[in-house]
Amino acid sequence: MPRGALYSSIMNALTPTPSPPMIDPFGRRISYLRVSVTDRCDFRCVYCMAEDMTFLPKAEVLTLEELDRLCSAFVGLGVKKLRLTGGEPLVRKGIMQLIRNLSRHLQTGALDELTLTTNGSQLGKYARELADCGVKRINVSVDSLDPEKFTRITRWGKLEPVLDGIAAAKAAGIRVKLNTVALKGVNDDEFYRLVEWCGENGHDITFIEVMPMGDIGGENRVDQFFPISLLRSHLAKRWTLKDSSHYSGGPARYVTVEETGQRVGFITPLTHNFCEACNRVRLTCTGTLYMCLGQDDAADLRAPLRQSESDELLLAAIREAIRRKPKGHDFIIDRDHQGPAVERHMSVTGG
Repeated sequence: MPRGALYSSIMNALTPTPSPPMIDPFGRRISYLRVSVTDRCDFRCVYCMAEDMTFLPKAEVLTLEELDRLCSAFVGLGVKKLRLTGGEPLVRKGIMQLIRNLSRHLQTGALDELTLTTNGSQLGKYARELADCGVKRINVSVDSLDPEKFTRITRWGKLEPVLDGIAAAKAAGIRVKLNTVALKGVNDDEFYRLVEWCGENGHDITFIEVMPMGDIGGENRVDQFFPISLLRSHLAKRWTLKDSSHYSGGPARYVTVEETGQRVGFITPLTHNFCEACNRVRLTCTGTLYMCLGQDDAADLRAPLRQSESDELLLAAIREAIRRKPKGHDFIIDRDHQGPAVERHMSVTGG
């Protein structure tokens, strides 16, 4: 059999047969899967990680083929949006092969969107190939447009390659949205500039409250926390913000900045949680499924994945996990709750 025909045959065999959709105990249809393809990252952002991190042994991490099989099983169960995250997804060796393989679900119509969240450090290298795989939009984490401050926040990162990567993505036809974590006393003097820069360059932006996940070393999240409600009121003093019905499939609520035409999103896990319409679950690079970002209950999907070449055990494990999805999380940050709400880092769960 010719090599191309053999590859098509293998990919067709991996294309899932549609099954009844996943419905959680609260009637929410699960249609969005976020997958952490690696817990490793080339940055050490102060709100996300400790500087001296211990990462998973490579032997515990799923192979790219196993990640493909797991993602494909979820697509067969009704997932329409698939987001690859990390850590930093683009530092995973061979990541573009996984993205190319997963793009077959876009071609069949089984998947509506394949996207990723990245810190942008490797984006200039991969932007064109991502576009060729059908990636139409991405989220890039940028918490400051000041080079020195950017490096302080990320500890190891440099701003210039990130901005070059964003420009490369735009040139490739990929729509870029910035994700910015609001940090009191750190970048709260840049909110105007970030919105202005996005307006000038044709990007949307989402501001996010810091989340109490994982030990971040000597940093104190109470001191970092800046409420999004206050941020929004600051922006409204300068711009006309009109409520938008735009829905990206995630937890953000959007407004349109009338003066620039761009959207600003707000993610408020602490001041106004977004759980009532939650349509997503998160898969780690070890095959652990978390049904809620802010809860510890999880399901091991690696064992059923490896126990059989058939997906019967795997699909049963996924459905059983969805039946345990909670109504919402319990994130709290105040002087009485200074520690993490969950011990795992955001990079473990999938960004």
